[in-house]
Amino acid sequence: MFSLDFLPARLFLSRLVPALLLVVLVSLPGTARDGELTLRREALSVTTAAGTIHRFEVEIADTPAARSRGLMYREALAADAGMLFDFKSDGQVAFWMKNTLIPLDMLFIERGGRIAGIAENTVPLSEALVPSGAVVRFVLEVPGGTSAALGIGIGDRVDSPTIQDAAPR
Repeated sequence: MFSLDFLPARLFLSRLVPALLLVVLVSLPGTARDGELTLRREALSVTTAAGTIHRFEVEIADTPAARSRGLMYREALAADAGMLFDFKSDGQVAFWMKNTLIPLDMLFIERGGRIAGIAENTVPLSEALVPSGAVVRFVLEVPGGTSAALGIGIGDRVDSPTIQDAAPR
């Protein structure tokens, strides 16, 4: 037999269970929020040949999912922000700008932190490959025009906890 007293409890539970599931999923590290991955952040600095130090707050893309997503679909990137891609091993890499809405500078960085190459003002939404042209461990993406504006060049040094952990000993 059907009881009317049961209906409010069932309605309450039908709303509570999905809400609790959503809270659990959103609170897990690395899960999607509005289509973005939650990534670890850290301070990073670039020291130019002239000795000028530029500081950034970067997201760390060190998993296949994070590296695949990168800065796609972002509509803006603060002047002192970026994303550091850690490939976990040395090699030549290539990027593209598919689904990336903002121009970026790509700094190709050797394991020890030396900038080996720079691709400036990469073209948003382009599927053309942007190769490292050198054996690297990391790629730092910053807003397009940053390298020229700050005088960052090949041979400059990049330092962060992630880069320090990978440095040859």
